[in-house]
Amino acid sequence: MTASTVASGRPRSLAFLPEFLFAAEGSRLRYAVKAWLLALLPSLALAGLIDLAAPASGTPDFPVGGATFLALVLVVAPLAETLLMVPPLWALARLAGPGAAAIGSALLWAGLHSLAVPLWGLVVWWPFLILSVVLLTWRRRGLGTALLMVAGIHAMQNATSLALALLLHAGS
Repeated sequence: MTASTVASGRPRSLAFLPEFLFAAEGSRLRYAVKAWLLALLPSLALAGLIDLAAPASGTPDFPVGGATFLALVLVVAPLAETLLMVPPLWALARLAGPGAAAIGSALLWAGLHSLAVPLWGLVVWWPFLILSVVLLTWRRRGLGTALLMVAGIHAMQNATSLALALLLHAGS
């Protein structure tokens, strides 16, 4: 254990995150559901706060609809973003350690998502922090396992966000 980690193996910079997130053990489904909730609930709270503070900030405009849109949001984006996440996350982990890597990865993805809608990055930074930790944690069990865990959690995040957006839109 290095000076930059706490007793549980978590990097000091991520000591505020629950311990389970750093243990690739037990049921993958149980882990995925817990990690998804940990990613989802704070991001929903952030989205609500942003909507209250800046109601005209907008949401991304997607030029496609129907089944194509669902496939993009629920399958393609989680898989593609997970694959794109790997090289910078691993490079950062080698250069600065896992805590800085997870934080840097989350900030990178927040910045990229802010290109579409500036305040959107504030909502997605938290889920990408969790996804980055999941990728680093499950990598110890194999790259394929890590990629599937992250893409699955990301797909659940997108599905919930999409369902809530549709419900809110239908109610207005």
